[in-house]
Order: sequence, then structure tokens, then C-alpha cells
Amino acid sequence: MADSVSITPPEPKPTPSATKRALRRAADGVALDVTEAAVLLHARDDDLEQLLAAAARVRDAHLADQGRTGVVTYSSSVFIPLTKLCRDRCHYCTFVTVPGKLHSMYLERDEVLEIARAGAAAGCKEALFTLGDRPEDRWPQAREWLDARGYESTLDYLRACAIAVLEETGLLPHLNPGVMSWEELQRLKPVAPSMGMMLETTADRLWSEKGGPHYGSPDKEPAVRLRVLDDAGRVGVPFTTGILVGIGETLTERAESLHAIRQRARQFRTIQEIIVQNFRAKPDTAMRSAPDADIEDLAATVAVARLLMPPGVSVQAPPNLVGDEHRLLLRAGIDDWGGVSPVTPDHVNPEMPWPQIESLREWTKQAGFELRERLSVYPKYVQAAEKWIDVRLHPHINALAEAGTGLADEDAPVEGHRWQEPDGGLETIGRADLNTSIDTEGRTSDRRGDFDSVYGDWDILKTQVPAGATAPERLDADVREGLRLAAAYPGALLEPIHTDAAMALLTADGPALETMARLADELRADVVGDDITYVVNRNINFSNVCYVGCRFCAFAQRERDADAFRLSVEEVAARAVEAAQAGATEVCMQGGIDPKLPVSYYADIVRAIKAAVPDMHVHAFSPMEIVSAASKAGVSVEEWLTELRDAGLGSIPGTAAEILDDEVRWVLTKGKLPAQTWIDVVSTAHRLGIPSSSTMMYGHVDHPGHWLGHLRVLARIAADTGGFTEFVGLPFVHHNAPIYLAGVARPGPTMRDNRAVHAFARLALHGRIDNVQCSWVKLGDEGTAQVLRGGANDIGGTLMEETISRMAGSEHGSSRTAKELDHLASLAGRPSRQRTTVYDHRLLAV
Repeated sequence: MADSVSITPPEPKPTPSATKRALRRAADGVALDVTEAAVLLHARDDDLEQLLAAAARVRDAHLADQGRTGVVTYSSSVFIPLTKLCRDRCHYCTFVTVPGKLHSMYLERDEVLEIARAGAAAGCKEALFTLGDRPEDRWPQAREWLDARGYESTLDYLRACAIAVLEETGLLPHLNPGVMSWEELQRLKPVAPSMGMMLETTADRLWSEKGGPHYGSPDKEPAVRLRVLDDAGRVGVPFTTGILVGIGETLTERAESLHAIRQRARQFRTIQEIIVQNFRAKPDTAMRSAPDADIEDLAATVAVARLLMPPGVSVQAPPNLVGDEHRLLLRAGIDDWGGVSPVTPDHVNPEMPWPQIESLREWTKQAGFELRERLSVYPKYVQAAEKWIDVRLHPHINALAEAGTGLADEDAPVEGHRWQEPDGGLETIGRADLNTSIDTEGRTSDRRGDFDSVYGDWDILKTQVPAGATAPERLDADVREGLRLAAAYPGALLEPIHTDAAMALLTADGPALETMARLADELRADVVGDDITYVVNRNINFSNVCYVGCRFCAFAQRERDADAFRLSVEEVAARAVEAAQAGATEVCMQGGIDPKLPVSYYADIVRAIKAAVPDMHVHAFSPMEIVSAASKAGVSVEEWLTELRDAGLGSIPGTAAEILDDEVRWVLTKGKLPAQTWIDVVSTAHRLGIPSSSTMMYGHVDHPGHWLGHLRVLARIAADTGGFTEFVGLPFVHHNAPIYLAGVARPGPTMRDNRAVHAFARLALHGRIDNVQCSWVKLGDEGTAQVLRGGANDIGGTLMEETISRMAGSEHGSSRTAKELDHLASLAGRPSRQRTTVYDHRLLAV
């Protein structure tokens, strides 16, 4: 960037009346929109004083809400610059360098531990890992360094170093590796109680236009960084973010950046702090002649940030970048000074030394506050560790946290602890008889105890429901073309060129629906014959403890909720034995993403079942369970599935699919895996010889266009792998579903929807998936019979126990005998037959 180029376009100053109105709204505690926030960023002189006073009142209310009135915090930390290589080219950065200026591309593990041990000896409790984004993608030398030491990526090495710091020193890692994917956040969460990444700005032009400070830096695209904040929220990582003040953004753009953070703080409740950091020009950078951010500009921005952020989000400003203006920042509403190190420099701003802790304490005291040390993760997350922090980190947290407050125990010894799961066997706990008592006693409450917090902000969610939920206009020509294709080339309905015809069938009613159902049933007869099949199986839900926050799920509970349970390995095996004695050939196992389940639990229950009942087919673990367990174990999905297959896993359920469109998924669930990750897990299973079912849950916030897209995805996977055994349509059961109780979702699909989905699936998936299954648990007897007369050929299984749909409010029972399923098939006027899980015919002895 040329020194003479200005990257900040002129912006008109607000009128006095606009400023007065915005200040009045701020003083009254009214939520500020972007325009009002931008107006307040202009505040100076008396207007600035009024702004600071309003922000200070909000800060004090935030501290009272968090149970630490009058307390300003900091973290005693060491900075660990794991690598100074980066694939980005930020025009203000002196942290990043090139391979030729380094004696080593990364710090060696021993060097990392040397820094951490020095920090522990000085009483520090946080190890702040600072590093460039994915240097191996730009620098061959970085790739060679990682390969020579057996690491697949920088993040893989970072994970290993974090574990070493935990075990060898006891410091808590706080990871700042830049842009991370959902999967990478999952993989790093077990080794760090908190992570972070500065948003910096949402001004796209500062990244996309030549001369901008982020031009040529792929990881600084605002949309990419916002996606990281979203994914961190979905994974449930206590997260630090923030903005840079004075890098060329307009005040409106700055206000937009703060609003973007505010939205995610409300939606996910994982943003623990926002850093408001002022730009300072550095020699030997493209922005060396740009002016430093004005201190009053910084104070106004801190104040607006405090006004915008919800309670529970701290506002921080680095104390080494503001000269002697610490009191001004406290007046502006900060409640945290960030990481301050008595051992290491600020590697990002090495020219600006850290203040002494005692000096910081005195400045804070002069402003009327007490300075207290906190951990890398804020107190509210420490006090709710079971929800937010991996169980393997609990001993490390507990060793350093002050009982009752969640702040740091400043007298605690800082020493290493083993990074491992708790000792001792896993016992059956809680309402373990829920599988039977759900039918006799029902659930204790229609919702879990943390209904108002675990799913995020319902008001924000309502604004994100996909548009177009009404049926499109059906033209007679489209219906005729759809029916022509259904009769002659049914698989072609999924081709993009036939979208209008496909949509006409998915929304068909009356004679068109009847004709489609007839064509689907004729195709069913040609492909699989007249027999209606089922498997004699038992569902075993081994835990319903889960904090993922799926908004459609009424099954998940907190561990302390009355209906929560967890089964031991022995209990699971015993239920499998009971199932075999009742004639079952399959056990189907799924559970919540229970943070206390050991990584060995999944393979252990498979082995226990195969040891007790060698011939039992184990159909278990959704893609969400698989990717979560693999991340927790620190291995790839392929490695994890290989272990399960070798333990005796026969197939996996293709649940957790819901609708394979992230537009819908992020409304349905706060934290479940993205669509592409579901695709990757299922495809990997198929390549390993592990077949799966495929599913679609419909009738909530989706529309027929989503159904079509979902079926196209399934068809592509089936064409690539041939690994799907069946398609299962899953009507949304709304009665106790949180997303329905909150007024966001509709009350499930209509019978027309049910018939159209199953008939269309039979036609469109022809040649890719032969079997179409309907759920008697969700449809009931008459609904099942109607769907069976329109293309379906399978009614699932006997189940013996079924908790998930019953907890959601399904009224059609949780168990059927083989004779009852035979009777159900007879309602459709066809014979029935028992099958195996993978649809090999099983002839029963007479």
C-alpha cells in the first residue's frame, strides 16, 4: 500500500439532533441500531462524556449480573508464538515473517514447554498460543517441517503442544490459530477451555480492494471470519473476538462490525469477551505512515461496544497500547484488561511493553475498582463447565479456579495434570427406565431446565427461518411433465433441468398426488415386490445427556434434569441379550453427545454386545456421534470408523441429516454438524464397507425446495458409494419440540406432505436406493398404511423401546411385536416378511 493512499472514505458528521437522540436512547438503555451506534462513535467533548457515563452504567450492570460487582479482571499469561509464518499478507503486521528470517519454521515442543514452565514458575495460568494462519499452504518449508515430525497440519501440531502444556505445566491453553472449520474447532475443543480470533472488521472492501489492509489475505475475508464465529458458537467454545480500530474502516462499518459480534453473542452465548484494539502504525509495514487510532476514538468505540454487547460479554482493551489513558478506558466501560504477561513480550506489538501487574492494580483502584485475576476462560463458563468445557480439562480448571467465583485462585500452585478422562467405570445413572416409563408415566416436563439458554436467542432465530415456505404455483404443464418423467424416467426428476416438474410433484395434491402415488407403488412392485418388510430389533438409547442444542429435539437433557440418564456398558450388553432372547437380529444404538462418555465407550459397547450375542447386528452411531467422538479422541473419522468396524459395528444410521442444507440446519440446531461433514462421514463409512440408512426429517421450517435438494444430495452419494440400504422419511414430531414450543416451527407435515415425500422419494431415488421405509412411530397405523400404498415397502422395526420420538410427543407407542407389524402390513393389503438390517431376506422357521 502506498503511503499516500487514504483507504477511509469521507463520512458526514451526524446532526446535533441525531446525536442528542442517540445519547438519550443510550442513557435509557434502549437497543441501538447500526445508524445510532455510528452516530455515537462520532461523540466528542460533552457528548463523549455522556456516552462514557451511559456505557459505565451498562458495564456496572453487567458486572452485577455476573456476580462480580466492582471487579475488573485480567489474565496472567505467557505468549507462545508457535510459528511466525502465515499464508496471509496483512499490511500492518510485524508478527509474521518469511522462512529465510527464521532459524526454525515453528517452535519445537521443548521450546514451547520452556516458555510455559517459565510462566508457571511466575504464577501465570494461561498459555496464549499465537500463530499465523495455515503457513503450510503457502510455505513449502513449513510443510516439510511438519512432515518431518509426523504432523498433518499446523493445527495438528498445535493440538499436540496444547496437551503437552496441560500435562507438563498446568497452564490453560488459549488458542488463536486464525480461521478454523467446524471440524477443527471440534478437534481442538478437548485441549483448550477457550479459543479466539479477532473479527477485525466486516468491511469487505478492506479485503477485496487493492490497497486495503487485508488485500491478498484469504483468511481475512469478513464472511470467512464470521463463519468461524458462527461455528465456534455451534461447537460451544468459549470464544474471544474483537475489532481493530483505525485500519481504514468508516464509523458505519465499525458499527456494523460491532453489531455482527453482538448478534452472535446473543445467538450462541459463547462470545466471552470482545477486544477493542486500537491500530498503531509500525515500521517496515505497508501502513507505516497511517495515523494511529485517536484515543478518544478508541474510548467512544469501547463505550459503544459496551452498550451493544449483552450482559455476560466482557469488553477489553489492551493496557499496553493506550499510553497513560487507562482511567479513560475504565470510564468508557471496559471490565477486563486481557492477557498481561510478566514473562513474555506482546509478540504482536513488541514495541509496547506490558505494564507491571501492580501498576495495573493501582490504576484500576484509582478508578474505583478491584483488580482480580481470571483464567483464560471466563467465570460463567467455569461455573457451568459440564456444558462448555471438555471433561478432560475439568481437573486443570478446578486446580486453578477459586471456588464460588470461577475467578483464578491466585494462591493455587500451577502444576501439570494428566490430560485424560476420569478414572473409574461408567455407571448407569438417572432415569434409566425411561425407555419403558415414557409410555406409562410420561416425561417429567415438556421442556428441559435450560430451555431459555441452551438453544440460543429465539428472537434472532425467528429472523433466520428460510423464506419460501409456501408452495409454489403448480402449472398444469409442469405437473404433466413430472408425471411423464415419473412413469418413464423417474430418476431424471432430480436433474436440475427438471426442477419445475419435480417441484410440481412434491407439491401435488388431488388427482396429481393420487397418480404420483400410483406410479410410485407400481415402481415399488417392480423393484422390490409386494412384501412389506421389517426387522426385529431393539433400540437402545444409551444416554440422553446432551448440550448440542438441537432445537427440534425433545430427547436431550442436562445431566441434572429429572429425565436424564446414562447406561453403563454392562447395561447396554444386558439389553442386547434381552433383545436376542426376544428374537431380535439387530440392536440400533444412538445417544446424546454426552460429554462424560469416555472415548472408549463406543467401541466398548459394540464389543460387549458382540461378546454377549455374537450374531447380533450392531446398527449404531449417527454421523454426529461419530465426528464428535473422533474429534474427542483426536483421530480422523476414518480411523474411528475403522476401530468401530473392527469391534463389530455392522452399519450406521443415516440420522442427524435432518435437511442437508445449512440454511435450514442452522435454524434447526445450534451445534450439529454441517451438511458437508455429514456427507463426508457417511461417504467414509461406505468406503470402509459400512453401509448406512439415509433419512430426511421434514415438516418444520423447511419447504419442498429443500426436500428436492436433500434428495439430490442423497442420490449423489448413492451413485458414488452404493452404500445406502434404504431411505427413511421422518415426519417432524412437534408436540414437545423446543423449536415448536418457541413458536418458530410449524406443527409437523400434513398427510399430503407425508404421501408426497415418500412417493417422490421412491420415484426420484430409483436406481440408487431400492428401499423406502416409513416410520410407524411417527405416522401411526393409518398414516403408515397410506404411505405403504404409495411407494414405500418397509416399516422399520419392532424397536422394543423408543425414547426419542416419544419424548417429542409421538402418540403411536414405542414397541411393536412382529405379529403387530404383520397386522400393520395387512392394513395396506400386502404380505409381510422379516428382513435383516441390510435387507437380506430372512426366512423364519414355521
